[in-house]
Parts: sequence; C-alpha cells; structure tokens
Amino acid sequence: MEPRFKDCDRDTLFLMPPSVDDWVSENHLARFVVDIVARLDLSPIKNGYAGRGSDAYPSHIMVALLFYAYATGVFSSRKIERATYDSVAFRYIAVNTHPDHDTIASFRKRFLEELKALFVQILLIAHEMGLLKLGSVSLDGTKIKANASKHRALSWGHACKLEKQLKDEIKELLRKAKEADKEDLPDGMSIPEELARRESRLEAISAAKAQIEQRAAERFAKEQQEYKERLSAREAKEQETGKKPKGRVPTPPEPGPKSKDQVNLTDSDSRIMPSQGGGFEQAYNGQAAVDIDSMLIVENHITQQSNDKLEVVPAVENLSCLPDNLGTVDTLLADAGYFSGDNVKECESHNIVPYIAAERQRHNAPPEDRFIEPEPLTAPADPVTRMKHRLKTIAGRALYAKRKCTVEPVFGIIKAVMGFRHFLLRGLDLVSGEWDLVCIAYNIKRLHALIPS
Repeated sequence: MEPRFKDCDRDTLFLMPPSVDDWVSENHLARFVVDIVARLDLSPIKNGYAGRGSDAYPSHIMVALLFYAYATGVFSSRKIERATYDSVAFRYIAVNTHPDHDTIASFRKRFLEELKALFVQILLIAHEMGLLKLGSVSLDGTKIKANASKHRALSWGHACKLEKQLKDEIKELLRKAKEADKEDLPDGMSIPEELARRESRLEAISAAKAQIEQRAAERFAKEQQEYKERLSAREAKEQETGKKPKGRVPTPPEPGPKSKDQVNLTDSDSRIMPSQGGGFEQAYNGQAAVDIDSMLIVENHITQQSNDKLEVVPAVENLSCLPDNLGTVDTLLADAGYFSGDNVKECESHNIVPYIAAERQRHNAPPEDRFIEPEPLTAPADPVTRMKHRLKTIAGRALYAKRKCTVEPVFGIIKAVMGFRHFLLRGLDLVSGEWDLVCIAYNIKRLHALIPS
C-alpha cells in the first residue's frame, strides 16, 4: 500500500482574503491583551503627539505590543520588531504592521510615566471581573541586575589613586611635547590624542568623585541625626534613673567619603548588592506587594537600598492611595528583613495589621508547636509586643505561612517564566518605569490564567 500524506503546497493561493482575526484562538493571550488595552484610557499617551510629521502608529497597538512582549519574555526592541514578522501573535497585535525598533524603544522610554497610570486601571478591571478584592497582601523584594557591569564601579580609594596616576602621566606627556625635537617618540604615538584620552578620563573620575562626595554628605547628615537622637535618649535615661546607662557610648560619625564608597560609571543610580547565590552584582531592589487571594501585584516600587527595612513606609503609602472601590488592605505580611518598631507603627497608623517576623523563622520545628496557643497578654503592650504575640498564635502562624507561597512564586514567574532578569534601561526613573511595565505584564498574564477558559 502506498503511503498517504496531507496535501501541502506553499504556492497555493488563499481562496478568500485572510483575516487577522482568524490568526489566534479565542482564549489566546494575545487576544486577551488586545481586549484589556481596549478598556484602558490611553488619552494621556494620545495627547503626547503633536500631529506633525509622518503618521504615528496607534497608541493602543504600541501599548499592546509592549504588554504582550514583556508577558512572553521578549524585551529587546529589535526582537519585538522581528517578532512582528515572525510571530502570528505579534502580527495579530500589530494588525500586520511592523513598527521598527527605534519607534518601539522611543515609545517605551517616552511614555513610561503614562504607562505607570495604567497599572491601577488594570487592577480596577480585575475588580470589575470579580477577581480582586483587597485584604491581605504579602510584601517582598528581589534583586534585579542593572544594565551595567559591576566591573565599571569606581571606588573612592581607587579613583584618588587613578586620578594621581593620570595627572602624572599628563605631566610626562607635556614634558615630551616640549622636548619633541630632542626626544624620539615611539612609532604611532600621538601626544595630543594621549592627552585628550587622559583628560576625558579625568573628567569622568572627577564627576564620579563628586557623586561619591554627595552621597557621603547625605549619609553623614543622616548618621549625625541618629547619633544625636541616641545620645539624647541616653542622657534622658541617665537623668531619669540617676545611673549611668549600660552599653557603649554612641560614637560620632566621621564625615567624608570612605575608601570603599563607589559609583558605577555606566549607571550611577544602580548599587552593588549581594546576590542570592553568593557574591555581589550591580543591581536594583524591586519591591512588590501581592494580594494573597488573587496573587496579583497591587503595589510596586524600586529602591536603591539592598536592605528591605526602609521599604514598608513607601509600600504602605502607595497601598493607601489605591482607589477605594478596590477595597482596603487590612493585613500586611513580610519577612524579618522588614522588621523594625517604626515599621510596625507605620502599618498600624494606616489601620493595617502587620505580620512582620521579628527574627528568622526556625526550620523543621516540632509539629506540636503549630497547635499550641501562647499565653494571652495580661497587660497593655506596645505594638511590637502585640505583633510578636499575634505571630505565635495558631491563626497568626497559618496566615504568615501564606507569605512565602504568595509573593515568592510571583518573582519566580517574572524571572523564570517571563525571563526578566535584568533591566534594559538605565537610571532610577527609567528603571522604575520599566519595573511598572514588568508588573503590568505579569498582572495581565495572571488575569488571563484566572479567567475561565
């Protein structure tokens, strides 16, 4: 019996003209992105065009392209342009047009602030769909690589040493220039070019040193204020008790840059941060507050601090600014990296019940510990004591256990599934905007997974 194969002929013409609406299935993510963007108010982006020059690509197409690209792990503007030719889903979103990579990159960089406002609009759409009602949120952070190498970081000590070396070399080059007739120069050596190269490096070093000095001055002002507060508290305690307080007397901070203070020459806003696998990397700290029930990101921001302790205040302030019809955040879960007395008070001042671990939780605890209630508090207690007691209760332990299975999977999806492991843009403002774009793309991807097929 002869083998039978399907008839496939690339030269066969379509009987009827093809429609882009037939290219993707009804429940495809690309179609969902287009539907979501159609419900957004894009007037701030549309009003950004003056109406002069050649016709621009419609804002709803450009926004949908960025959302779908980030949701599917395509971040480079060149790769997005190529996908509008190679990918059926991208062709569907772009309606068979092909914005070039310069147009895509310029649009992304120009309208990051306007795209940020769409984050809340998408949360409102999720609420209208019955998929989001604010209540308990889990806060955490993740280190994301900057678009800069850590080897381009320049420390204060090395900058001073390099500056002296370059100045000595310039003096030697000037001496050679004066005695050019008497002294033979190496073949191919151009003194003006060598001088220009060193002078440009000196300018870069001078700018880097100025930034380090500015950061050192800000740090000294903060440390000086903390020193005065600790000293005054110690003196007040001594007057109250009549005894000299125990412990060391606070040491006054030293002004000026330290030898290891550094700045990155490629992205000066990024910082050297410890990486999870050990070692250090040039990075930013991306923060996200995730709704426990829907696993949607409801708050996000970028910080230059490798430590999370200062991030409860901006997170709580951003959560309090969300529209009232989304509901109210009443509980916040966070790990020990966020613990401080001020953070606990900040939560309670916004009527949020904090569940912030005061210390690292012990692994492999006896199973009986999960079923033992602590002794009730017998006297009025401060906010930190009340929170520590709350975390020891059976209900408190059960609620806090949701933290790890809520926010950490979100970061896992962003990094492993969506593939976003480093920023493309540079500078704190642009990086913050790109983090908004990443969180929007995640939320759209999550909403698509939550709706019935």
